[in-house]
This record gives sequence, structure tokens and C-alpha cells, in this order.
Amino acid sequence: NPFAGLVGQLRASWLSGKTRPMKYRMAQLEALGRFLDDKKQQILEATASDLGKAPFETELSEILLCKNELHETLNNLPHWMRDEQVDRTLAMQLDSAFIRKDPYGVVLVIAPWNYPIQLFLVPLIGAIAAGNCVIVKPSEVSTNTERLVAEALPSYLDKDCFAVVTGGVSETTKLLENKFDYIFFTGTPPVGRIIMTAAAKHLTPVTLELGGKNPCYVSDTCDVTNVARRVAWGRFFNAGQTCIAPDYLLCTIEMQEKLLPALHKAIDDFYGPNPRESPDFGRIVSDKQFQRVQRLLGSGRVAIGGQTNEVQRYIAPTVLVDVQPSDPVMQEEIFGPILPIVIIANMDEAIDFINSRERPLAIYVFSSSDKVVNQVLKRTSSGGFCGNDTLMHVTLPSLPFGGIGNSGLGTHHGKFSFDTFSHHRGCLKRGMGRETLNNPRYPPYSKQKFGVIRATSKVTRKGDCTLL
Repeated sequence: NPFAGLVGQLRASWLSGKTRPMKYRMAQLEALGRFLDDKKQQILEATASDLGKAPFETELSEILLCKNELHETLNNLPHWMRDEQVDRTLAMQLDSAFIRKDPYGVVLVIAPWNYPIQLFLVPLIGAIAAGNCVIVKPSEVSTNTERLVAEALPSYLDKDCFAVVTGGVSETTKLLENKFDYIFFTGTPPVGRIIMTAAAKHLTPVTLELGGKNPCYVSDTCDVTNVARRVAWGRFFNAGQTCIAPDYLLCTIEMQEKLLPALHKAIDDFYGPNPRESPDFGRIVSDKQFQRVQRLLGSGRVAIGGQTNEVQRYIAPTVLVDVQPSDPVMQEEIFGPILPIVIIANMDEAIDFINSRERPLAIYVFSSSDKVVNQVLKRTSSGGFCGNDTLMHVTLPSLPFGGIGNSGLGTHHGKFSFDTFSHHRGCLKRGMGRETLNNPRYPPYSKQKFGVIRATSKVTRKGDCTLL
């Protein structure tokens, strides 16, 4: 196996204990901050070449969010690393019981192409913070960013403990034949199943950050202008290539008639009358993805946009109406600048529609009524939830980010990343003396001995009265 030596080298480094001291972890995290600062211009250029990303979008989603994660981790790492003391029974009052946060060992982070810096760097921050050695596999689809990461990142990190592996499907397949202690994958559900199958051979735990069709319900009581602006921004940011983008709208026919002119105006305000000329609207990452997204334009009827240019991999911000649940655009995650509108009669029908499908990575709801927002939150299930906005929940390091069911397994961001890459080890330390206190547990057994053990070891319900 071409990667066996590399994995072995990192495992030897981990076994040496090199990555465990807090000082070491913080030094490597500080180095990631320098990477972002020093290579900012190259990151802007690489993401522009790969995805046509505007500098504003790259600075926000690839640099600022990573810096926030980094600072959140550096600010809190000493606290996160401390042993966590736990409650003890009466029999254990003289002992020490705690949770130790141990690193897993050698972990693998496989990143996607749509946010090619953020989606490898945020998990990497958590893995380093937890004390692991890490192999990072950036996506080969975002070729310029992959090259930048492969060439530049190793000079900032300890090469004995961290490595970047490049390549496509065959290289990733070979990489997965090696035993890792944890695998973190961001991508699609079909590939997630492949990753999980490979991990199962070694009983390796995984986090899978997958996608899905994120519904956005718009109630009849809302500020239509604000809804249109917030939905258009979330759907067309990064040319729609965002795993948490609102994938389709659910609303009544009356609300659709109000939304269409408001969406048209929002798109015009954001990108001008011809978004193809806007410096702020991105491009589809590859010819293969362009052709896939273009085919979805055949669903329903184009109400806004619909223009394409294959040479530039340009698809205009598009809104589709007369969309049926059976249409192709409703059968897969769109991952492009297309927003279908599906007509429902009321909130209950919208909730039933959402619950009849795979659980999504995010659910969005817009309403002037807190009751409506809370009903959708209460009666549905999803990885995350955002009321009266889109995407913004992912910007908070204090919130866990992750899917459920078909949209993923496990969470990360902030302390949740540290916890994901840490084995929570239950520990009990007892003294060598006081052996007479242990006598009731030893044979020969008796009811009297069990009575003593029960009295000193049981956990009682709060409010129960115990008579001694």
C-alpha cells in the first residue's frame, strides 16, 4: 500500500506522545493561523480559479469562519483539556472519578471541493486540539486549492505528525485500506456509505458530514421582501454549491405570487440585470457538475433566470415554479443556483412533506409568528435549524454542526470538534488502603452484605427520602 509508510510514521509519532502536551497543540494551531494570514491572497486566487468565488465570499466563508474556529479553540483549549470530575456514590466518596479527554491517535480528514479551505481546516483544528496526528485529503476537483494546500500547508505544521495526501478516487481508496483511529468525511451520502464500509473493516469510528435537500417553508405571514433577500442570499451564495443552502421552497400559491417579484428584485439588487457580468456571482466547479445541474433546469417551469454558458460554467440564479415532487430537481441535492418552489396548502402539509423525505442537514422556516416557527421546529427533525434566516446558524462555533440520518453522523465546530476527535475515557482512581470497606463485595455472599452495598452504591431519585 503506497500510504502504509506514511500512516506508520504518523502512528509512531503519536505513540511517542509528541502531540499530547497543550503547548504543542497550541503551537500547531497558531501555525494554522499564520497559514491563513500568509496565504490569504493565494487562497483568494485559488478559490476564484476553482469556483469563481468573489473575494468577499472567500474571506467570509473560507477565512473569517476558520479564524473564528481557531480563536474559539485557542481561547478555550486549556479548559477543554482538563479532566472532568463526575459525581460519586457514597462508597466512592474517598476516590477520584473523572473523564479524561484522550486523543484517538492517527485520524483522516477527507474534504470536499465546495468550501475547499474551510471544510478541511475546521476539522483539522479540532483534530489538532484533541492531540491527534492527522492526514488531510483535500478534494482533487478544486484543483488550484488542492495544489495550494499540498504545497504550502506542510511547511507550517510538524511533518512528523501531519501530512497532506492528494489524488482522486483510486488514491482515496488505497488510503482507506489503512487503519485509522478516526475518519472525518464531508461529501455526499453515496460516498459516505463507501467511507463507512471501509472504516468498518477496522472498526474505525467516523463522522460523516453529508448533504441533502434542505426545505425552506415560508408561511403566509411574513415580510416578503426580507424573506426574498435572505433566501436568495443563502441559495445563490457560492453559486448554490453549499450543503446547507435552502434547496427548495414550500409555500402557498398566494405566497408564491408575492415571492416571485420579490425574489426577482433581490437577485437584481445583488447581481444586477445580468448576473453573468457580476463579480459577486460564482461559477460551477467542473464540467461534470455543470452538466448535472443544467439537466435539472428541465423540471417545472423557469420563472426567473435559466440562462447558461457551458464555456464559463455559468448558470444564472434561477427560480423554478410548477415543480412536482416527482420531478428530477426534487430527487437529488441541487448543489447549484436553482431554487424550485413546491406549492403546499398550509403549514401542516409543509411539515408532512418534510417528514415524508429523508432528514435534511438543515430546515428553514420564515414566519412573523413564533408559534409557526416553533411548530416546525417541534414537529420535524434535521441536522440543524434556522428560523427567519438562512445559513447563519453555521457561523456560530457555539452551535454543533452535523447531520442526522441520510444527512450525516456526528457533529463538529468549536468544542464539538474537540469532543468529536477525543475519546472520553472514564477513569477511577482508588487508594490501596481501607480494604475493610471492600469486604461486603467479597464472597462468601450474604443478604446483609448486599444490604450494605445497596445502601452505599445506589443512585436515588431526586426528591426521594432516605432514612438512615
